[in-house]
Amino acid sequence: MFYEKLYWVQLFLVSILISSIVAEWNTRDYIRREHSLTKPYQGGGYSVPYWDFLGNTIVTSNYVRLTPDLQSKSGAIWNTVPCQTRNWELQVQFKVHGRGKDLFGDGFAIWYVRDRMQTGPVFGSKDYFQGLAIILDTYSNHNGAHNHQHPYISAMINNGSLHYDHDRDGTHTQISGCEAKFRNYNHDTHISITYVDDTLTVSTDLEGKNAWKECFKVENVLLPTGYFFGASATTGDLSDNHDIIAIKMFELDLLEAQNKDEDRSQIIPSAASFEAPRERIEDTKPAMSGVKTFLYMMAIAIVIIVLVVLGIMYYQKRQEQSRKRLY
Repeated sequence: MFYEKLYWVQLFLVSILISSIVAEWNTRDYIRREHSLTKPYQGGGYSVPYWDFLGNTIVTSNYVRLTPDLQSKSGAIWNTVPCQTRNWELQVQFKVHGRGKDLFGDGFAIWYVRDRMQTGPVFGSKDYFQGLAIILDTYSNHNGAHNHQHPYISAMINNGSLHYDHDRDGTHTQISGCEAKFRNYNHDTHISITYVDDTLTVSTDLEGKNAWKECFKVENVLLPTGYFFGASATTGDLSDNHDIIAIKMFELDLLEAQNKDEDRSQIIPSAASFEAPRERIEDTKPAMSGVKTFLYMMAIAIVIIVLVVLGIMYYQKRQEQSRKRLY
């Protein structure tokens, strides 16, 4: 009897220890189903609970494909329920892949914005938006001075007055970014977007290690409650498959320093590190090489010679006509 009681006591203590360890590992276990997208995707018929679709988006048993690997395609997926949570984490499992080895595009964006279901030129969604865009850009326009390679992840905060400049890859309005080679992996890739106490943190797991690597962190970012989550993608002359495997949104606890009664619904999106777009300066045309300069000058000389010859011939013809009239 004694050993039996001892066994149950030991089993109870082990279960408590395991529970505490799991709790420490899985601190973000309060998932909000109304903001999440997981398999199986479909509900009744072709609908997906809490999500709407736009454009060329298709739903399969294994993924939601925003665009196929074809030119000039665009698609989006939008949550139907506004987010009223102050602190949150959005984990997106995705896969970008295609036939192109050196040329591919254009990329996709993850949104937390006021206006949902709006098509437009910014990776398939609306320009001059209000809210947050996390942009996973696979195609570089190679315009202007860049200090990074592509693919590239960046964040943009917009109050509705800013234009996303594709010709400059958005570098004039981004608040931060990092290089991230997330294309054509055999395994799924992940991105985490965390917003806690006005701090935005973006992390990735691109190597299948089940460990987050910080991409960037920006403090003093103001985002209101009541906006919508979404994801959109687009292709142009270049293309890729842009697949969403899962979206999981976790509600995080408020910190002690946060005012629980504060109304965040009327906040205008902004970031302390934000700078107004710099004046756009067109790329300087490269100076012509010596060979090009020589050919250019030769062409001008030939044109001048031709004009002179034609002038002389015209003058001689007039002189002959004048002599004929005299006779």
